[in-house]
This record gives sequence, structure tokens and C-alpha cells, in this order.
Amino acid sequence: MTATETIKEEEILATEEPVEEMPQPRRSIAFIGSECYPFVKTGGLGDVMYALPKALIKQNCDVKVILPRYACIPEKFQEKMVYVGAFNMDLCSDGRSYYVGIMEYVWDGVVYDFIDNEEFFSWGKPYTNLVDDIPKFCYFSKAALAALNYMNWTPDIIHCHDWQAALVPVFLNAFFRNTQLANSKSILTIHNLRFQGIYNIPTFKYWTNLPDYMFDYSVLKQGYEDANMLKGGLACCDMITTVSNTYAGEIQTDFFGEKLDAHLRYHNGKLRGIVNGIDCDIWDANTDKLLAANYTAENAIEEKKKNKLALQKSLGLEENADKMVIGLISRLTNQKGLDLITQIFPALIDGNTQVVVLGTGDKEYEDAFRYYENEYKGTVCSNIMYDEGRAHMIYAGSDALLVPSLFEPCGLTQLIAMRYGTVPIVRETGGLKDTVEPYNIYENSGNGFTFDRYESGLLLDAINRAKTLYFENREGWDQMVVRDMEKDVSWQNSAKQYRDIYLQLKP
Repeated sequence: MTATETIKEEEILATEEPVEEMPQPRRSIAFIGSECYPFVKTGGLGDVMYALPKALIKQNCDVKVILPRYACIPEKFQEKMVYVGAFNMDLCSDGRSYYVGIMEYVWDGVVYDFIDNEEFFSWGKPYTNLVDDIPKFCYFSKAALAALNYMNWTPDIIHCHDWQAALVPVFLNAFFRNTQLANSKSILTIHNLRFQGIYNIPTFKYWTNLPDYMFDYSVLKQGYEDANMLKGGLACCDMITTVSNTYAGEIQTDFFGEKLDAHLRYHNGKLRGIVNGIDCDIWDANTDKLLAANYTAENAIEEKKKNKLALQKSLGLEENADKMVIGLISRLTNQKGLDLITQIFPALIDGNTQVVVLGTGDKEYEDAFRYYENEYKGTVCSNIMYDEGRAHMIYAGSDALLVPSLFEPCGLTQLIAMRYGTVPIVRETGGLKDTVEPYNIYENSGNGFTFDRYESGLLLDAINRAKTLYFENREGWDQMVVRDMEKDVSWQNSAKQYRDIYLQLKP
């Protein structure tokens, strides 16, 4: 080899991207939950079940996601599923057994195993009512564990999500101690404590055949005659996580605890809070095809104006880039602080402010926002619907986003808003408190505006502080927009924290 060839080879090697070393040791994780994007999704749980496994793969984790095979899963996914096997599983106290089929789909490095049973999963929606859902998720929780045994795949960690999979740790302790799964540790993540899976004890005894000691007050029993699936899972799992550190503290109080605060205080030694992230490939203003103009932190100030004008035009608002546009993208329920907004709504309309609402929910809020649109034509637009394209336009075209929730375990809208350079105005609760640093006028720091007590006057004060900065110190506002867009709201940090917990349970 000549000297010239040696130099060229060194130049090539110098320009090659360094290979990032995977963290060691490798861990295997089974995710068990009731929904996952893009197969079936009704809320934030579906996003987490999709995005967190993807992020964990980059943390050197081998991930398998176990889901029900609902009939409503789109055919384009159903037709690509591969049959793995099937068996019958004992379930009920009278000895009744059920068919368990396993269909597999591999995508982006994640293995998705679907539990197939037409009797439980042939309906049009994943959730219907407790009378039908309790048997369905009793079956699913035990079938998921039985499927792992059938496939001879013993994960280091079995990571369950919300009440629909909360019986997994209970079944694991009661029926799988003499199987290979006895070596697996279990984690239960609370996404929203309000939903727990509560029904009468005789029904649970029939559909689970669990031993009587599992229906003690320390495990499943609640009140005089009910059993609580989530409560049982919290008692039996090795670790409890929830979706923000602040929410982990809040749910141990009477106000936020949904009657499980004492139970959670008892188990607080194994309770941790980890803030969710968002999928930054989906939510990227620079590549989002649904926007009028793409942008980055470097050119956001000018390009966001184009998105604002496009939003105003599409919604029939006065087209004026100097107006402040405040967005609200939410389920229209009392949890989201909408009573605070309706109490102060007329005070928001000052001739320089426009309000855009997107969402569906309780009739009282739907009617209220329809009324305000009619009352303030050209200034207010209430979209009583959910439209993905319109949501992207509002994130990009608004200047600020309201999230004044009564409680919010984590919240995704404020994270998406920041990703699009839209300043969040939030109440200091749950994940909102953990992710939004209040603006400090003296240090010109922070990435949003906050208020603490659940009072309409404090919400109005936070909005007025935002307006003051927007209209009187646009340079300071623009700097906040850039800070928001540069903030890391991805799953990377969260996945590292989950990996640390996995290693804590299985060194």
C-alpha cells in the first residue's frame, strides 16, 4: 500500500460515525397492556406502549409487547400477523377453560404478540363496560403469562400497565411460582389512578379462581363486597411506577389518591415517578407534513407566523399575525380544568387575542365553547371534534397552549406544544409541574407560565402574565419559544430511568 493510499484510508476512517456502545448488561422486558399505537389507541397509554419499547431497544433491551387481538385492529396489521401457536388455559372457578391463540407481528425491532380469542376480543371497541371488561381483562392478564410460558420466553422484567393488566402480578404470585416465570420481576405503571377496575368479589372469584387470601384487604378487597384489580396489582408487584415524580407524591394524598392513598403510602417504598416523553419523529415541526410551513428553532419566529396565518384562514378567524392565538387541545372533561376557563372566558377576549379549541367530551363544555364561538365570531373557533391534522395546525399556529388541569398524571400536550415552540400555560400539578419551568422575569428564564391553586383568578393571572410578555417584550417571548423547542422532551431520558429500575430489580 502506498503512502497516498494509507492517508486516504485514514481519512475515510476518521469520517466514519463512531458506533455508540450499548449499555450493559442486556435486559429482556415483556410489556403487557390493553392498547398500543398504531394497532389500537384511545389515549396516552397507547402512545406509551408504542414509544417506550422503541426507546428501550436503544438502551440494549430486548422487548416483547403483549396485547389483545381486538377485531378493531386495522386489517393491514391483521394480515401480516404470523401464527405462533395455541393452547387451552384454565381460568374460571368451575374449571372452565378458554382458547389462547398467539399471533406475532414484528416492527421497528419490537416483537408484538397478540392474544387471540374471539369470545373476548371480537367487539368493535377495546373498552365497553365493566360487566364485559372485567372478564375480558381477567382472561387477558392470565393468558399473557401463559403465552410467555408457552413460547418459552422468560423476561427479566414483566412490565404491566394500568388496571387492565394489573392482575398480572397477582396471577404471577398465585399460579406461576412453579414455572420459569418465577424468575421474572414485575412492575406496574399507573397512568391514571382514577381508573381501577372495581367489581364485586364473587364475579372476580369466578373469573380468576384466585385463592381466598388474595381477597384480603391487603390485596384485592375494597370496601365490604368489592375487589379492585389495580389495588391487587400494586400489592403484588415488585415495583410501582407512575408517569411523573409529582404525581407519585400527589396520589399518596386524600385529594388525589382516589381511595387508594393509604394503600399507596403503605407501598411507597417501591413507588417511583418517571415523566413520559413524546415520539419526536412524529412530533417534529421540521418534517411535519400537516403544517403550512416547516421550521426549526433557528427559524421558528418567522415560520410560526405562516402557520398562524394558515390556521386563522382555515378556521375563519381574522387573519392577523400580530394577534396572540391561545390554543386548547383537550378532552372536554372536568379533569382538564375547563370550568376555570369558562369562568374567565370573556376576560380573555380583549381585541388582541384569539382562542382556538379542539376536542370532544362532556355536553356542558361542548355547548359552552359553541356559545363562545357564536358570541365572538372571528375571534373564537370551537372545533368540537378530534382531527389529527387540525391538532398539528393548532400546535404550530398557536402562540400559547392552555393546560389548567385539576390533576394531570403526566400530560402530553404541553410537551408537544414546547416541541412546536408554543408556550404552555399550565397548573402546577403532576407532570405539568415537572415539565414546565415558570417564567422568571428577572432572569429571563423558564419555558412557560404556571399557577398553583385551582382558582380561575390565578389562571387568568397566568394568562395575563403571558400576554404581557408577548405584547410588551417580544424579544423575551421569542427567546422562550427557542428554549422550548430546544428542550429535550424525547423518551431517551425516561427510558434510561426505566432501565435503571430494571437493573435495580434484576442486577
